[in-house]
Amino acid sequence: MKFGTRLLHNGNEIDPITGAASIPLYQASTFHQADIDSPGEFDYARSGNPTRRALEQTIAELEGGAGGSAFSSGMAAISSVFFLFSSGDHLVVSNDLYGGTFRVLTQVLPRMGIESSFVDTTDLAQVEAAIRPNTKALYIETPSNPTLKVTDLRGAAAIARDHGLLTIVDNTFMTPCYQRPLELGADIVVHSATKFIGGHSDVVSGLVVAREKETAERISGLQNALGSILGVQDSWLTMRGLKTLKARMDASTASAAKIAKGLKQIPGVERVFYTGLPEHPGHALQSSQASAHGAVLSFDLGSGKKVREVLSQVRIPIVAVSLGSVESILSYPARMSHAAMPKEEREARGVADGLLRLSVGLEDAEDILHDLEQSIEGRRLYSVGVEWRASII
Repeated sequence: MKFGTRLLHNGNEIDPITGAASIPLYQASTFHQADIDSPGEFDYARSGNPTRRALEQTIAELEGGAGGSAFSSGMAAISSVFFLFSSGDHLVVSNDLYGGTFRVLTQVLPRMGIESSFVDTTDLAQVEAAIRPNTKALYIETPSNPTLKVTDLRGAAAIARDHGLLTIVDNTFMTPCYQRPLELGADIVVHSATKFIGGHSDVVSGLVVAREKETAERISGLQNALGSILGVQDSWLTMRGLKTLKARMDASTASAAKIAKGLKQIPGVERVFYTGLPEHPGHALQSSQASAHGAVLSFDLGSGKKVREVLSQVRIPIVAVSLGSVESILSYPARMSHAAMPKEEREARGVADGLLRLSVGLEDAEDILHDLEQSIEGRRLYSVGVEWRASII
């Protein structure tokens, strides 16, 4: 079956007890044991819940892995994966990545004796050179957040495999709809399912899928031990979002391509970052390892002053943290997703004060582009409903 069909027919679409066309919310903290010597599959909700299990099985099937785990947020998922490692271990990490992940790697893991080296993983020679005798894993974001650098997943995974390392990939931007890292040699995939998978700005969740059963079981064990589980209501919402993932991604991606081309023509836009543009340095590589280019793009306006002018005037995108929803979301990485990163570190990674990240939603592409054009060119007069946005910038 093709991916769009598998989203709706993956073995977890019908409740096995009642035949309901939607897996119900099993709102229970504990489960009766008819025989304490032969306990049932579920005993306590931290260790397992039928609603959460359906989501975990679904994402594992969609990513092509041996098992999945659902966490209370994307960062809970990522942090739990890092608990696979021990004092004295070393990680090689993409230098262009989400600020929250950077914070855990630089402020939390060092207290546990786990070190990280940040390198440009688009250059596989740098990856190879950064590996030490105590290196245990390679952690990659591709396309990266927010400058959309593309790492060769096949090549990076081959290097990791030659050195006996785990390859961990953050697949939030692409989702299994467009990119399946496990099929390209990765060992673990992580998602902030708050984003495209959930897709409606109404749930916070994280997902992890492992290629091998043993690794999947270790992660599941950490999920249970740490207690960072996804609640039943949020599990149900995340599954609901999955059902429309392809329809939403296809529509938003088509619009993103139009908007990226249009932004290039607007005076005041110094640079557009989108892998779907033929001139993007990672365009050919992304085309070879993913089936589409996604719905996220970034553009540089040159200064923080210009950013604030634009954010105070846009009408259609909401100005907010996060991405991947039905509504377009315009984010300011320097003050939002990468605020945890020191300014010098941020700027070294290309996250300049003038950079904006746009997650394209389901609005008409021409309307979004026209709105951005008017705001960038300063031709917007305030109207009812816009002033409140200026007050929060």
